[in-house]
Amino acid sequence: MIRYAKPTTVDEALALLGEGAWRILAGGTDFYPAQGAKPFRDNVLDINGLTSLRGIFETDDHFVIGARTTWTDIIRHPLPSAFDALKQAAREVGSPQIQNVASVAGNLCNASPAADGVPGLLILDAEVELSSTAATRHLSLPDFILGNRRTALEPGEMVTAIRVPKPAGTSAFVKLGARRYLVISIAMAAARLVVEDGTVTEAAVAVGSCSAVAKRLAGVEQALRGRWADDGLAAAVQSAPMTELSPIADVRGSAEYRIEAVREIVARAVLTAAGPMDGHMVAAA
Repeated sequence: MIRYAKPTTVDEALALLGEGAWRILAGGTDFYPAQGAKPFRDNVLDINGLTSLRGIFETDDHFVIGARTTWTDIIRHPLPSAFDALKQAAREVGSPQIQNVASVAGNLCNASPAADGVPGLLILDAEVELSSTAATRHLSLPDFILGNRRTALEPGEMVTAIRVPKPAGTSAFVKLGARRYLVISIAMAAARLVVEDGTVTEAAVAVGSCSAVAKRLAGVEQALRGRWADDGLAAAVQSAPMTELSPIADVRGSAEYRIEAVREIVARAVLTAAGPMDGHMVAAA
């Protein structure tokens, strides 16, 4: 017999998860397409009644994004400029109707290589809070998303929050698709820079849709640190190693095209994150 449950507290939800196997239903924007025409055979745990898991909260040293927080919530919430890339990515998650119901945690748990929210969270050093009846643990985002549709979730666990250490700097997100709206990305990039006295003192760069999971680019970050925040940043990106990437060829683009295109969109994200240069703003085209 298939069970359906809609708990109203986190403790109740975790107790149910501890009893057996459940498929968790949040926004449903990935849940139902993945089901397709197949009959339901799994118990369904609907967490849309867990109001405590929706919202963005601030502690002394973190921003805490509840697991049921939607992309519209991200767009509307006043956040520092380091979150600009995440806000820009939020506007790319399907249509406004999708953004109104799709959850941030669901985007991570779906673990698609093309998940729009992951690069923007990677450059913020986000970690995932996993809760069960036994314990609560925290994993860095790279330790949580293990591969295409694979995460580190253990039986009996659910994501309850995403935690972001209070970040500095400004960030930007650039997505390349076959059309402007409602598209799965060919490649996407997020960059966060801290610029002090005209010099890049901190750089975080991540790319999605060019490997099984979105990746931080250590070689690019190293190439940017210590440089003047001017147009030379684009040249640094073009010549930096991107060994973390292993793009595939599919209907949206060849591997060769992706690797060429990603250098351009990383450069655009970096220049935008760097902010005004010589009295003007360098903007992503």
